[in-house]
Amino acid sequence: MEDEEMERKVQQYLHRKGFRLAELALQEERNRHSTTSLSDVSLSRSDNDPARYHDGYNKLRTWAYSSLDQYKHELLRILYPVFIHCFMDLVSEGHTLEATMYSYELLLQYLQKTQALVMLGIINERIIFEVSAGQPSLISDDADAVALVGTSKDLAKQINQKEVHWGLLEDSVEERMEKALSDSDKTEADSKDADAEDNNKKKSSEGGKQGGSLTKKLKKDKLVGATGKNTKSETSMISAAPRVKPELTLPAMPVEVEQSMLDDLRNRVQLNNLALPSVSFYTFLNTHNGLNCSSISNDGSLVVGGFSDSSVKVWDMAKIGQPAKTSTSQGENGSSQGEHLSSTSEGKRPYTLFQGHSGPVYSAAFSPFGDFLLSSSSDSTIWLWSTKLNANLVCYKGHNYPVWDVQFSPVGHYFASASHDRTAQIWSMDKIQLLRIMAGHLADVDCVQWHVNCNYIATSSSDKTVRLWDVQTGECIWMFIGHRSMVLSLAMSPDGRYMASGDEDGTIMMWDLSTGCCVSPLAGHNSCVWSLAFSCEGALLASGSADCTVKLWDAASSTKALKMDDTQAGSTNRLRLLKALPTKSTPVYNLRFSRRNLLFATGALSLGS
Repeated sequence: MEDEEMERKVQQYLHRKGFRLAELALQEERNRHSTTSLSDVSLSRSDNDPARYHDGYNKLRTWAYSSLDQYKHELLRILYPVFIHCFMDLVSEGHTLEATMYSYELLLQYLQKTQALVMLGIINERIIFEVSAGQPSLISDDADAVALVGTSKDLAKQINQKEVHWGLLEDSVEERMEKALSDSDKTEADSKDADAEDNNKKKSSEGGKQGGSLTKKLKKDKLVGATGKNTKSETSMISAAPRVKPELTLPAMPVEVEQSMLDDLRNRVQLNNLALPSVSFYTFLNTHNGLNCSSISNDGSLVVGGFSDSSVKVWDMAKIGQPAKTSTSQGENGSSQGEHLSSTSEGKRPYTLFQGHSGPVYSAAFSPFGDFLLSSSSDSTIWLWSTKLNANLVCYKGHNYPVWDVQFSPVGHYFASASHDRTAQIWSMDKIQLLRIMAGHLADVDCVQWHVNCNYIATSSSDKTVRLWDVQTGECIWMFIGHRSMVLSLAMSPDGRYMASGDEDGTIMMWDLSTGCCVSPLAGHNSCVWSLAFSCEGALLASGSADCTVKLWDAASSTKALKMDDTQAGSTNRLRLLKALPTKSTPVYNLRFSRRNLLFATGALSLGS
């Protein structure tokens, strides 16, 4: 009678709430019978009343929490799905699974011993166990157990079987630098041999020869970093990376730009777990008009902010603090679409104002050499600006919804965008039409990041996954699963082998692109990780968060440990925190290492601070 009364109340509740389909399903299930055990135990549907579900789940939960610590966390994984399915009045035919793991055997032995028939039915029908031999996994590996994939695991595995050709581009600036170092070493060695053979001749002109040797030494000293170590040792991680051919037609690099990059490489400071970087933090004050995003040029000379009032503002660091002219300034809303207002011509403004968007600006990014600027907005458009001309050049239209992120490729010319329409797109500056569309995410694509060799782009999404795409085909070649919340930030290591991702919960995960394994998952922050950046030699990883801190992590130790034993999938190494740099009350929006390894950061001072 109690069972009938309970069913009647449930049916009345469904009818009152208008859940017609659920009411019909309940009536149909009253007369159905299912085979629901792992040990040939047959249950009548009428026996599975809510009281037995409640009792069975409480017993299972108590037993799981009282199990041995070595196996407890594995058993606790099943509680959440069992809890959900206890409230789903659907029991269908199940399949018996073979057990080779002790945790799984413990579970089955307990359920069979206590005759927890309802729990057996739910587990058999609704939960698929992937049992593997070996030692129990650590509780820290639980991140791999929960993710929104949106497709079958078999399909995900099929995608992840494709090979990723990580590494640097052929004939890159770094490679030329290494050749220059090698040639310098050979020249010095030849010089020493010649000096040994002509020792007698040297005595007669000892002063002149010493001057020549000193000149050669000074030339080589230019290649020595600020810490006194040779630049070649700084780029050892990069020099070990394989060289790959570009799939896209890359633009030619101007001679003066290449020379500037070589100068930066020669003067680069070597960073490691003992030598931490200097940090330059730029704080936006009085952002009553809503700062949504910010970015810094590669050399740190320009800082851009995107605002909710549709404006884009660029600050020249060399002009900060200079006295303003006394000319009358024009109102921010007084300029026409695409016009700019600068401090040099308008007096009171310490920035250049770009106007053209018709909605809040959510992303802004400088080209590698700082001569161009991209901005994206909720108006579904991407605007290209010239920082030399202070004018708009192109408006790109390809997305149908707000564009959350836009990023230039490492060589410029090409850029990628991420949107609320669940796609990422690839563009080139010389074409108004898009080149590729990457579709496959189940929710917003929140962030996009180029691989260092320009052959791949990575995207992160609110569906809790990170995907790697081939720029030539637009095909997804790898899916990284493990985050428990939306993934908001990405960064690529300088050698192209590793990728870091940060999510809304503050978790940072570093992935090996050659194997797809997670190298170092950790809970690094207690709020959103909005920005990640590798140092130029890849030894350090910097993270910026809404918890108002910048943290520096020892990335080299994790990657070295992985290389020593590449056969261990899902390495349990952890990124070691080297230093936490708290701000007073400023969330960290953006991080960037300059080519000389100075760390730049930006953020907006919170209201009421």
